[in-house]
Amino acid sequence: MQILDYSHNSLLVLASLMVAVMAGFTGFSLTRGLSERSVAQRKILIALAAVALGGGIWSMHFVAMLGLQLPILFYYDAAITLASALIAILVVGSALLILHFWKRTVGTLILAGVIVGLGVLAMHYLGMSAMELCQALYTPTGVALALVSSCALNIAAFAVAYGQRTQRNIVVGTLFFGFAVFAVHFIAISGADFVAVDSLSEVGPLISNEVMAIAVVLSSFVLCGAFLLTGVTVLAPSQPELQPQPQPQAPAEPEGSAPEVPPQEAPAPPAATQKQIPYELEGRTLFLDTQDVAAIRAEGHYTHLYTTKDKLFCVWSITEAEKRLSPGPFLKTHRSYLVNPAYVTGFERLKDNGVCHFEVASLAKVPVSRSRLRAVRDALGV
Repeated sequence: MQILDYSHNSLLVLASLMVAVMAGFTGFSLTRGLSERSVAQRKILIALAAVALGGGIWSMHFVAMLGLQLPILFYYDAAITLASALIAILVVGSALLILHFWKRTVGTLILAGVIVGLGVLAMHYLGMSAMELCQALYTPTGVALALVSSCALNIAAFAVAYGQRTQRNIVVGTLFFGFAVFAVHFIAISGADFVAVDSLSEVGPLISNEVMAIAVVLSSFVLCGAFLLTGVTVLAPSQPELQPQPQPQAPAEPEGSAPEVPPQEAPAPPAATQKQIPYELEGRTLFLDTQDVAAIRAEGHYTHLYTTKDKLFCVWSITEAEKRLSPGPFLKTHRSYLVNPAYVTGFERLKDNGVCHFEVASLAKVPVSRSRLRAVRDALGV
């Protein structure tokens, strides 16, 4: 049994790294702010993120395999190749469910990193087993090194990306994740040898390198499109707050002249707080009493009103709502939320922020930013 010499195409190696980075950024960006969404929305976005991350792991592997240059012709078994992609997606989905439906602690971050690390390795070795007319041989040392590095690097990636859900952490976590997937593949390849085999062990139809290239190009194109869409959303500048305009100063009186005494005007009455909030329903504008609204949430340039039973659309922006309803029953907990403390059923203090819990339709909890934490606790008496 003769060991085959092999090399790599450097451009495809670089392309595989870019695919892994794009997949990481897309997946981590899709899961940003999930705590503010309903359970159904969280499940949908977790599924999309799992496809992005798992599909990215698969695409990175086979982009790199397209760059593997062997002196013989070989094929891939389609069924095993498909199974390797599904394993990557399911494993990543399991880790994301743990991170977004369990209490996020150091233990859950480590568990998620280990699950994804094992998933990356399982996808890699299953994908390698799909090779026909060529077989990869492994050493226990090479497998152990790949296992340790995969788990360690993925734990680091998830710890960074989920330690604090900031834009900076997502970017740094993306780089860790992309490097983790990339490094594990080539660490595992470095611990393997290749030999030619005559027999075929077909489970499904065979795929040539040309067909595999088309599949990888399509999957990479989808990932690239998702990457661009999430990049535009994440990197879009926040809407600037209105700055107060400077008041013009009265011209100075010439020396020696007596200043004019302006006539006394009655003080303007304070602006009355708006007692009703408009909302749109079936092409009509209706009004809701402020006391019936549990919370107001920003949605782009508009807002949603949450009552005990309904979620309603309002044409006000969150800035306009705060201006029109102040002073009033509402308390600002976050740049995107105004809440009515009368509807708060619980308060949870986190490391440097907090969460207000509700029992209203489509709204289980509202984040409390660090800058608003003291005001919210004072208002709630906790």
